[in-house]
Amino acid sequence: MNKKLAAVLSGGTALLLALTGCGSDDEGNKKLDDWAKKVCDQMQPQVKKILDANQSIASVQTEEDSKKVQQTDSAAFQVSVDAYKALANAVQDAGAPPVKDGETSQKNAAKALNDLSTAYANLKKRSDALDTGDKTKFGEGLRGIGGDVAKLSGQSSEALKKLQSGDVGKAMAKQPGCQKNSLSPSPAKS
Repeated sequence: MNKKLAAVLSGGTALLLALTGCGSDDEGNKKLDDWAKKVCDQMQPQVKKILDANQSIASVQTEEDSKKVQQTDSAAFQVSVDAYKALANAVQDAGAPPVKDGETSQKNAAKALNDLSTAYANLKKRSDALDTGDKTKFGEGLRGIGGDVAKLSGQSSEALKKLQSGDVGKAMAKQPGCQKNSLSPSPAKS
């Protein structure tokens, strides 16, 4: 009953990994590198928390005890709420990247991350309200939540892609906290 939710959450993982940039370019200015370092130093621990939360949801996808699934999902959603909020704060605290339209990109990315935090808080409330005594209704509720997670991932990825595009993405890719290898999720069991 939780397989669809786990699959949708892996889409959220793809969104997180989009934050991390890819590639390298030895060119770039010190201000941009300093900005990327501020963001990336805060990013890695938060992304790890979100990936771990997604993994915990995946770990109960075949669990028959609805209460255990609900408790695991609720805890994982709360971790995501806090981590996305921390990511938004990291982007806000770093200020605008020193590039053309940097302020707009920063505001859009921070808004997208804050929106994700709020949306995960709503998913937690909905998950907590599901009736664990009726497995059919519980499964239907989880499917609805999974569909909403998929929508969230799509809506937020655009602003995040814009933030990590061009020179900003290159500067972020140089930072250890933003390198994909350090944040690769474990494959979910099916």
